[in-house]
Amino acid sequence: MPEIGETLREARMRRRIDMTEVEAATKIRAKYLRALENEEWDLLPGPTFVKTFLRTYAEYLELDPRALVEEYRQRYERPSTQDLTPFGPGMGGRRRQRPRRSLGPFIVIALGLVLLLGALYGLGKWGDSPEEEAPPVVVTTTPTATATPAKPSKRSKKKKHKAPPPRATLRLTATTSRVYVCVLNATGKAIVNGEYLEPGKSTKTFRSQRFRMNLGNGDVYLRVGGKRYPAADLGKPIGYEVRPGKKPRRLSEAARLKLCAT
Repeated sequence: MPEIGETLREARMRRRIDMTEVEAATKIRAKYLRALENEEWDLLPGPTFVKTFLRTYAEYLELDPRALVEEYRQRYERPSTQDLTPFGPGMGGRRRQRPRRSLGPFIVIALGLVLLLGALYGLGKWGDSPEEEAPPVVVTTTPTATATPAKPSKRSKKKKHKAPPPRATLRLTATTSRVYVCVLNATGKAIVNGEYLEPGKSTKTFRSQRFRMNLGNGDVYLRVGGKRYPAADLGKPIGYEVRPGKKPRRLSEAARLKLCAT
């Protein structure tokens, strides 16, 4: 009869199965599988594990596990002490009455089974070491902070004022008499440099961020931003300043004199 290891190896090679596939399917470590095929029984944990591994490996290869296990018992397993005890003299005579068995042996057997199961569990899935098992992955979830909506600012509740136009428009018109006119824009440039405006005549419409003017008399009106403002009739020269979105403002005499002379 072929050797046990040779039978296992030939069955595996005949089916073209790699040792890693056997290890994954039977959960027996590859070094123990090689020990079975090489009949290196000393590398295995013990006779109990040898028979268990041998039965599992044979079933995977579709061999007869009972025949292989029985062959292992006959060839390599030592007989028990009870089997080696010879018959003593007088054994063939009157049969001695067997003493009544106690529960002690059953308790010992039960403890042995518990220890065996614990050893199998310790080896981890038929000999797989616990170091090779991947540790459980613990997934922790971090609560996402919910953004608190910002409270509307008190300033935003206030009604926004309409921004003044960036530039003012200006147009001068003489009414009933001749008027001396001198107008400077925001840069200080004289856009009307000491000219006389005849009655009923008007200047061009000028645009600037600011106007400063010197008028010979008050017989004139100012059109600022589409609105008409008559000059004050003081019977003497008068000065005005015009800004966007505001009414014309009279200049002091000192400020007027710094403009074009009348």
